[in-house]
Amino acid sequence: MSSFGASLRSLRRSAGLTIEQLAEASGVSGRAISDMERGHSRAPQTRTLAALAKGLGLGDDRLAVLEDAAREQRARNTGDRPRVCELPRAVADFVGRAAELDLVRRHLVRSHLSAEGERGPAPVVVVHGQAGLGKTAFALRVAGDLGDRFPDGRFYLDLRGTDAEPMTVGEALVRLLRALEMSPRRIAETDEERSSQLRSVLRDRRCLLVLDNAAGEAQVRPLLPADGAGVAVVTSRRVLGGLEGVLRIPLPPFAAAESAELLATIAAQAVGPGVGQVADLCGHLPLALRIAGTRLATRPAWTVDHLVTRLADADRRLALLALGDTGVATAFALSHAQLSGPARTLFRRLAHVPGVRFSPEIAAVLAGIGADDAVDGLEELVELGLLMPEPDGWVRYRFHDLIRLYAAQRLGIEEPPGVRAETDQRLTRWLLETAIVAGRWFEPGYGKLPDDYDGLIPLATEKEAAEWLQAEAENWLGALRQAAADGRHQLVVDVAEALHWFSDSMVFWEGWYEVYGLSRAAAAELPDRHQEVTHLNYHSWAATHAARRPEEGADIAMAAYELAAAIGDVKEQGWALTYAGTASRFAGQLDRALPLYLRAQQLAADAGDHDAYVQHFQGLGLLLAAMGRREESLEMFAATLRELDVRPVSPRPAASARAGAHTFAAEVLADLGRWPEARRQAELALPLVQRTGDNSLVGQVHLTLGRARGALGEPEEARAELIRALELLEETHFRKGVELARALLMQ
Repeated sequence: MSSFGASLRSLRRSAGLTIEQLAEASGVSGRAISDMERGHSRAPQTRTLAALAKGLGLGDDRLAVLEDAAREQRARNTGDRPRVCELPRAVADFVGRAAELDLVRRHLVRSHLSAEGERGPAPVVVVHGQAGLGKTAFALRVAGDLGDRFPDGRFYLDLRGTDAEPMTVGEALVRLLRALEMSPRRIAETDEERSSQLRSVLRDRRCLLVLDNAAGEAQVRPLLPADGAGVAVVTSRRVLGGLEGVLRIPLPPFAAAESAELLATIAAQAVGPGVGQVADLCGHLPLALRIAGTRLATRPAWTVDHLVTRLADADRRLALLALGDTGVATAFALSHAQLSGPARTLFRRLAHVPGVRFSPEIAAVLAGIGADDAVDGLEELVELGLLMPEPDGWVRYRFHDLIRLYAAQRLGIEEPPGVRAETDQRLTRWLLETAIVAGRWFEPGYGKLPDDYDGLIPLATEKEAAEWLQAEAENWLGALRQAAADGRHQLVVDVAEALHWFSDSMVFWEGWYEVYGLSRAAAAELPDRHQEVTHLNYHSWAATHAARRPEEGADIAMAAYELAAAIGDVKEQGWALTYAGTASRFAGQLDRALPLYLRAQQLAADAGDHDAYVQHFQGLGLLLAAMGRREESLEMFAATLRELDVRPVSPRPAASARAGAHTFAAEVLADLGRWPEARRQAELALPLVQRTGDNSLVGQVHLTLGRARGALGEPEEARAELIRALELLEETHFRKGVELARALLMQ
């Protein structure tokens, strides 16, 4: 027995306490006290010694005796054997993660005693996510914050999960048992027996294990405490989904405020608006931010703007985000090295995707595999933290910005230019062909799926077509850019034409300005002047509605009118003046808009364009309402409905016109304070606008219903309508409606 052990036993007996009673009084486990008294463990740490003294009720004299014995034993043990599993140096300038830290603390410090007084399951936390998120720093912060709650020790073990040969289970068990001061002679021979020994020791000791950089479930499972006082925090790039009964903390990139705080903590010159740009270019990844901040801190002559300029070069960004033996690309490479061959191919080819998000079908096209195999490959990338699943109900994925750059780097290294070009063309062709098929669901001359369609995407209904076009807008637009750059002019025009009617369901999407700018330029390169004037008109519409540039929209429309007049295209002359009138109305030039609308309607009648003729009543109605001539505007909306009953208008334009007539009539009636009539028109409009798929119109109808129900003494119903209106109008960027809905909700 050591002198410390003998002193502790003597003091405990003098106090009339059993080991169990001292354990309860001090918070130090009975197993740990027993090991100290028998000399099977080293002298306790300062916190443990203080807890024991408090439990024993020691005065200064007897406490000094115990402290002297502890110092004597530490001196004898110095050089006896190296300490193992000591916590490494924590990050001194740790910032952020407040919500995650609070969640982990509450989970780890909960009582492990059930109502019957029996030990409950030991808490285990798995902190996971891609490279560079600061998982190790987070775990060490937890260990530092909770040190006083684990008087029997806090132990750290790097499991080397990203190495070519991770630490074996046997080695990990031996290290932990030695750290817990089990004599090497007592450590069992087999991994199964060692795991049992570890669980037995942890059952009675209030210890915290940090198991860092785990390779997988099979490596971690034998190291975890079962029941009792021990707890574990595991970090891994993998989700470790096979571990049951654990709290999983997925670390996301930093929030903007956290990124700014870290940069400012590291570099004194990290102030001003450029800090946000640095954070964005670093993808709010803590490792990248730390390297960028250190570059600033070690180069006093650099400004934030200078760093922004350097980071803005995508081809050099990863090289800049490396310092000494640390680098973002190096961290990603460790995960990349663990991928299977097919997953590596898929990873690098995903760099071809134009947008940020993508579906498994896009991955299948890129890799030349089936959709199910693509999902398997994508999930392997997710498991290793190289890809993130989208939590939007669809099976979709996205890259972190810096991992996307790394994938592009691997693509350039691992595939020759010819293969890259063929893959890129295959994806571009597939995206645009699918967009044409989906868009034609909305065209009056089509309105169904082609009989011979056998594509990867299910487009059996208009709803499925709309959902795909909305979800993949970034990607088919990127493909359209590529086709335009390649000089595939007719394909660009065909895609834009196929999407013309669908665009009414996303009127305020800014992308339409680019879509029809590309198709206008492409049509100008083709010999068909009728095609050119059509796409000039489409671009005018997009400039006014999507880009909110009504003056530019009016100029484009008049250029279209001149070309249409020159080639004798009466129908497009009418549409050009319609778009010019709408642009003038949006610009507040109401007196200029009126004659344009009237002339456009006459041209539509002359050309026998029934679809346009009926639409003009709505334009006139909205214009007259804006001019304060509300009763006349109501007559225009009524005329829309009458003409729809007698003219052979195509089904989709007819549905759009009917929905608009009721919607806008309801708004005008609300402005007139004719609330029962306004509610009735809005109720008629609601199912019609829902079928069109235009959420901006749906939002406007809910807004009118909210106004009407509020005025008619239905406050709860009115508030529900206004909340729904605000959701839809914010989604579609309809600013005027958003402002009105917010104002009404504030009342």
